[in-house]
Formats: sequence, C-alpha cells, structure tokens
Amino acid sequence: MRGAGALWLVAQFPAPLGRHAKRTLRRHRMLDHVIKGATVVDGTGAPAYTADVGIRDGRIAAIGIVTEGARTTEDAAGLVLAPGFVDPHTHYDAQLFWDPYATPSLNHGVTTVAAGNCGFTLAPLNPSRPSDADYTRRMMSKVEGMSLVALEEGAPWSWNSFGEYLDALEGRIAVNAGFMVGHCALRRYVMGPDAVGGQPSEEQLAAIVRLLHEAMDSGAWGFSTTQSTTHSDGDGQPVASRHAKPEELLALSRAVGEHEGTQIEAIVAGCLDQFSDAEIDLFAEMSAAAGRPLNWNVLTIDASVPERVPRQLYASERARKAGGRVVALTMPILTPMNMSLGTFCALNLIPGWGPILGLPVPERIARLRDPDVRAEMLKRATSKEAGVFRRLANFGRYVIGDTYSEANQGLTGRIVEDIAEERGQDPFHCLTEICAADDLRTVLWPMPTDNDPASWALRAETWQHEDVMLGGSDAGAHLDRMCGAPYTTRFLGDCLRRRKLVGLEQAVKMLTDDPARLFGLRERGRVEEGFHADLVLFDPERIDAGTATLVHDLPGDSPRLDAKAIGVRAVWVNGVEAIRDDVVSGAVPGKVLRSGRDTRTVSTR
Repeated sequence: MRGAGALWLVAQFPAPLGRHAKRTLRRHRMLDHVIKGATVVDGTGAPAYTADVGIRDGRIAAIGIVTEGARTTEDAAGLVLAPGFVDPHTHYDAQLFWDPYATPSLNHGVTTVAAGNCGFTLAPLNPSRPSDADYTRRMMSKVEGMSLVALEEGAPWSWNSFGEYLDALEGRIAVNAGFMVGHCALRRYVMGPDAVGGQPSEEQLAAIVRLLHEAMDSGAWGFSTTQSTTHSDGDGQPVASRHAKPEELLALSRAVGEHEGTQIEAIVAGCLDQFSDAEIDLFAEMSAAAGRPLNWNVLTIDASVPERVPRQLYASERARKAGGRVVALTMPILTPMNMSLGTFCALNLIPGWGPILGLPVPERIARLRDPDVRAEMLKRATSKEAGVFRRLANFGRYVIGDTYSEANQGLTGRIVEDIAEERGQDPFHCLTEICAADDLRTVLWPMPTDNDPASWALRAETWQHEDVMLGGSDAGAHLDRMCGAPYTTRFLGDCLRRRKLVGLEQAVKMLTDDPARLFGLRERGRVEEGFHADLVLFDPERIDAGTATLVHDLPGDSPRLDAKAIGVRAVWVNGVEAIRDDVVSGAVPGKVLRSGRDTRTVSTR
C-alpha cells in the first residue's frame, strides 16, 4: 500500500486523461524503453495525467496507452515522470572533465546545465602565453572555490580556442551542457596581464569582440561578465572584467545580438543587496543592445529587508521599457554555506574583514584576540555597507562543525550562543577563541536568518513574477563550502509534503520548461512527443535531498560537499538511462549544446 502522497495523486488522476491517453499508439519499429503507468507531469503546468511513455532513438516517441514492443519496460505506477530539470547557473566548466556525470546535479534529476557563468571560463587561452592557463586555474580556485589540485590534475588543458574547449567535452559527458564565454578569458587572451587594471585600445576592443564572435560561431551560448567587488583573482586583484567600462560591455552585448540562440549573464556589486541606478541602467542597456535576455544571480529574499525585492525587480521593469529583458535567478530553498576564519570564504567579503583574515594565521589569531579589533569588525559587519553580508553577523546563531583540537572536543553541533553563555563571553569572542584553539581550522555553520514564515510567503509571491526564475545553485563551485545542486529535489519535497507554497505541476514547470524557454532550448523541457527524452522518474512520497556531507573524491583527494538524492528512481538523458536509484550507470549520453543548433533565439524586441 502506498502512502498519502501517491493516494492523493491517484485520487486526482484515477484514469488516463487528455488527448495523449485517449490513443492507443502503434509503431512499426520497436521502442527502446517504455515507462508504464506513470503520473506524467509534463512541464507545461497542465494537470498531471496517467500514461505510458515510450522512448526511441533518444526522443519521446509515444505517450498514451503504448502497446507496441519495446526492448525494456518498467512499471512506474505511483511514480511521477517529469522532464529532466534545467539548472540555469552552474560552474561545471572544469568538473565535467573528471566527473562526466556532474554529480550531484544529475543524481537530483538535472539533465541540462548552463555553465560559463559570472565571466569565468577555461577558454579561450592564448597559445602564445602558456602561463595564462596557470593564471586561469588560480583565478578559478579563488573566485569559485575550486580545488587548485583538481584543476591542475583533473582537466587536460589541451585547448586554445573556445571551440576546442567545447570539442574536448564532446562525447564524454552524461549531462547536456551549454556554456557562456567569460569576459575575463576574452580580455586576458587579447590584453594579457594588462587585462587587470588596463583599458583596451580600439584595436584590442575590436579583437575582443572578434574573439567573442568566434566563440559564438563555435557554439557559445553568449557572453558572461562580472563587475562584482567580491571577485578577485589568484593574486588578490580585481578580475579582468571588473575593469571594463560600459562602452566595452555594450560593444560585446551588441555582438551577442548577431548570433542565433544567444544571451547574456552578468553580475554586478548590487546583485548581493540592492542595485544602484547605474547598475540598473547598465543591465537594461546591455540587454536592449543585444536584443537578448540577461540573467543575473542571485535574488536574496528576506522579509526583514522588504525594500530589496522591489528594488531588484525594478531592473526588469526598466529593461522592458528599453526593449530588453532582465531575469533574476533566485533559489527556492535555503542553501547552508559553511564558514571558516582560516580559509577564504564569505566572511572575507565583509567590509574591513579581508585584510585581517588575509594575515598569516598567528598574526590573524593575535588580531582576533584584540577586543578593539573585534569591536571594529562587529561594527563593520552590522553596518549598512555590509549589505547582504549583514546576515552573517549574528555569531551567536552559528553552529560549530568539525573541530580539530582537544580543547574543542564535544563542541561539534553546538550553538555558539549556548557555549558563550557557559563561558561568560560575548558570542563573537567565544567563536574566535574556539577557532583559535583549532588554529582557525574550525568549520562554522551560520543558521539562516530568513527561515521565517514571512520570508517564505514573500518567496512564494516573488516566484510568480514574470522576470524571476528558479536557479542559482552554483553547482561545481565553492565545493567544500556549499552544496546547492540538490535544490531541485529539496524544492519538490517541500512542494509535496511540507510548506506546499507551489503545486507540483507548477513546481515542475519552474524547474524545466521555464529555464528551457529562457535559453531557447530546442525540444527540451517538456514531456512531449518528438522532444528529447530527458526525463526524471521519482517517488512523490519520498522525493528529497539528504544532508550535505564532506567527501574526498576530487582529483588529489580534494574535498567537496555531496548530498544524496532521495526518491529518484531513474534519470534519462537523451533517452539513455544515466542514473538508477542514485547510482550512475556509466553511460555518457549528454550533449554539448551549441547556440543556434541546439538553441533558438529568444528575442526581447
């Protein structure tokens, strides 16, 4: 007997419904696989219905009562069959070389990933400067929290052009992947070290634009850039794209508009809190110049800052008036991110904290033990200039994670404010002493400040906005700090069994058809005859994500956070089974999705 979740579905959809289920489908050639009696949630937002789904040659060949022969079949009664999920913001650019399965995203039903975001890509690389590869690795390690050893040992670094980079992945990945081309790489290729701090000459700007055209001719999805103050390279300098002026950004945006199936992804400082007028104008002008959508990451929704959402969405309103479209990505779950006073993390980005946390460990500990220094750090952390990082300043609400010294035995899992009360210390003083006892290696988990009913109600309201889309996992980046990849399964579990802020059909649409339409993906994002058979089969009673745990499975034994998928029966990519019960099949059916061929233009004009 199945539980309440499945019984509810059966009650709602007791028999095959709609045009698909009224036909008995026959074909002359045998199907590859048939999924029998599934509850189909097709990605359009339409009501679910019960049907068989047949796959042939990587496509959905039949939906309804399927009676023709098939090489394999399975009973999916009581299970939901949905389109494969589309993650619009990842950094799998490097990981796919040592992990073709893009774990854990694929485990959680993601069959298509968009990478090359935030202005950071591994290509193009100038063949006359082999040292640029090392610069790129160190930059990616710093800004995206990737293991430097994994970057050095796990990828072949055999390419120069962007097309050669895409070719290096072709035929060896298990997910579908599309890539923007990063502004930093374009600038570095043409300007060399002068890309950091310098301005291109007319000839250099023309060369940067030509290089972008070449990348899009090879299949790049478009152009990504960052002007965020949080993005520094391996030398601690602002990354190359941060030095670009609006004229350069607009020239590159216009180039995007000359190619089919392209768009823009951009980050500015205001993405973290609230946009300035200049940033709103820049986004609107870039999108309008290209005639293509521009998406940015990430809209943080917190009822304690009610002015943030309308301010951030004013960029979308302004863009529409200018003939563009600006789309905000937002996460539908709270993604914990651990912190440390010993390694670079979000705490370093609090105003005034970076110079202190960048000192050698003994000096850092001495400074952290100075009451005047702590008082100034707390003042800066709670100031308006700290923006979204003010969320990190309630140090009493931190949970102690891994510890490494005898002095800290028994503290793992405890809340700092409780320990501080026992010791007669203020919470920040208590936290710094705990970390000092571990030579600053202590893992810290800040408890979310926006887990209140008002914030969740505001999220549900904001999700309905036409220029808001779910995403922002950063999967493939910040590997030992956070694990955003499971947002798909955790969100569905929330929709089915917990808060239920969105119905199942709408939730699936938000994870599938909505991002597929934004990117102009051809024949993906829906369970529809003729579409590519990117599918996920899951148990509605169990669908969820496990707790993130630290594993050492990267090249060089480097660590990352991983989370198990719960209730996902199987995932198919282009009609081939890639996951079964959270175990990869070993097949690599994914495609490098190239602009024009695999994407159509989504015009804003």
